[in-house]
Amino acid sequence: MIERYAREKMKAVWSDKNKYDKWLQIEIAVCEAWAKIGLIPQDDIKKIRNASYDFDVFTEILQTTKHDMTAFIKATTINLGEEGRWIHQGLTTSDVWDTSTSLQLVEACDLLDHELKGLREALKDKAIEHKNTLMMGRTHGVHAEPVTLGLKMALWWDELNRGIERLQQAKYSISVGKISGPVGTHATAPPQIEIEVCDLLGLKPAPVSNQVIQRDRHAHFMTTLALVAATLEKIATEIRGLQRTEIRELEEPFGDGQTGSSSMPHKRNPELTERVCGLARLIRGYALTSIENVALWGERDISHSSAERLIFPDGCMALDYITNILTGVISGLRINEDRMAENMEITKGLLFSQRTMLKLVEKGISREDAYKLVQNYSMQTWDQNLDFRELISNDLQVKNLLSQSELDDLFDYKSYTQYVDEIYSKAGLN
Repeated sequence: MIERYAREKMKAVWSDKNKYDKWLQIEIAVCEAWAKIGLIPQDDIKKIRNASYDFDVFTEILQTTKHDMTAFIKATTINLGEEGRWIHQGLTTSDVWDTSTSLQLVEACDLLDHELKGLREALKDKAIEHKNTLMMGRTHGVHAEPVTLGLKMALWWDELNRGIERLQQAKYSISVGKISGPVGTHATAPPQIEIEVCDLLGLKPAPVSNQVIQRDRHAHFMTTLALVAATLEKIATEIRGLQRTEIRELEEPFGDGQTGSSSMPHKRNPELTERVCGLARLIRGYALTSIENVALWGERDISHSSAERLIFPDGCMALDYITNILTGVISGLRINEDRMAENMEITKGLLFSQRTMLKLVEKGISREDAYKLVQNYSMQTWDQNLDFRELISNDLQVKNLLSQSELDDLFDYKSYTQYVDEIYSKAGLN
């Protein structure tokens, strides 16, 4: 229900009703500005404040005009008297359309911000809970050295913080209105009208415009969505990898009665995180489209318009959706600590190779010789399934250099968590 509620709110932002309600809001605001400088009589503005439109009438007129704005103006003025002549005074379609789009994007930003902060809290809770939960760190998919599950979560939490900050920057970039008439010269709508209207709407006037708000702003917004989606995909990809049967350290929530396959009853697939990854790819594609929309002919064309009817609502709804999904996955994540401990031991102590080499260097052996000695025993461990710790401990040169207590300390897993508190403090995660 929470997921559905979240999606319904974003869907409402991009609904035709919200779009055309904002058109009406802008048209009335423009009339208010004209009235303030004395063009529209007070008796007329009082009536215009109650202007409305009938969506069915609008749709019927659109069949004839084939133009959204002319159909909307007619559907609005049909309910007014002579004062209706003031609707759309000095404007061009993009004045209303682009300013309305800015309002919708601002609303979408606020919803996304709320959802992303929910995910951030879920990550923070898990990061704190599992701050010292040791697991195998992997590079190139191969065992490297231990890390903690909490540090993984802290890394994701920190990156998501940057995504939330970028979203706020994108919101600022897109929070502009444009009421400057055809080609942006203000010849039919003085700058004061734009200032008054933007103030009423909570937007900033675009410092310079042509017939449209410049699409680098929209590209900033869409590429931000793509970056945030990339972070979500990064998290989802790691969970998918750690759910593999051979690893089985993390697992998506799996409820009673849930099925993972139509043919194999044993299956518990990472289908939620796979969904996150798939839709992140879609959002990246929309980001590319938004960049392509920056270059328009002259003062404008409408090659951007058709694409934006899809990429803005779809991009926002897709990110909203996968954020909600991933929040649920993180909150209900199945964590197999026993399996993590088992996996750290499957290479029979190889993860201590660097600590061993560094200790030998401290004892006076050259780095090259220490590396060669440790690598020799590492390869024996790999190829003959022997225990690295035993091989090192039985080496005569090592015995002469290290006491038993030093060897015990060398192979102590706690060494990998000694600075975790400091890292958390540096990140501001406490």
